[in-house]
Amino acid sequence: MAWKARDCARGGVVSDSGDAVFWDVRYEQAITPWAAGDVQAALRTFAEGLPGSPRALIPGCGSGHEAGFLLERGWDVLAIDFSSAAIAQARAVLGDRARVLQEADFFTFDDDGKPFDVVYERAFLCALPPRSWPAYATRAAQLVRPGGVLAGFFFLAETASGPPFGTSQAALDELLGDAFEQVADDQVSDSLPVFAGRERWQVWRRIDDDHVRPPHDARERPA
Repeated sequence: MAWKARDCARGGVVSDSGDAVFWDVRYEQAITPWAAGDVQAALRTFAEGLPGSPRALIPGCGSGHEAGFLLERGWDVLAIDFSSAAIAQARAVLGDRARVLQEADFFTFDDDGKPFDVVYERAFLCALPPRSWPAYATRAAQLVRPGGVLAGFFFLAETASGPPFGTSQAALDELLGDAFEQVADDQVSDSLPVFAGRERWQVWRRIDDDHVRPPHDARERPA
């Protein structure tokens, strides 16, 4: 089920989910079937297993509930979204903790060159047009420190259109396998209806830079 919106005063619906206005309209019209308004069990279990104050990035943070949960656990959180309407909702949810929010583009924001221990994925990759997925993988590898993780919910489904745009496990392996190794893959029992039966909780550990494989198009091919 694609996340359709009604025509709006901005001159019609923007159909490209790579455009911030696409998401502004959906937040403004309360068309947010991906928004749980709570924290799923797999994230709670994962967070309980990480001691200390991990530095975490939440791209496409939406209304900010996961950011609030991780802040309560003492994590060092940066939550970003390029939709101004999403950030406005997140500010209302987080209140005096809204300092961790930044209206910014995942692909271009200034990360100060300091890597993250965790990049949290939920309804972000599947929201991006597939043409952006290689850039997503490259950017994630830049942002996660060696030994750190890309962790979250991945939408594994055959979809003719989107968002949400589904992928397969084989395609995900191809996308992330140059810089990450999968270390966890579990069923999700508390999915929202739009994702039910079609998402997995996965953890991908960032490979040490000395062992990162070259991009697929640069590898030797058999004669």
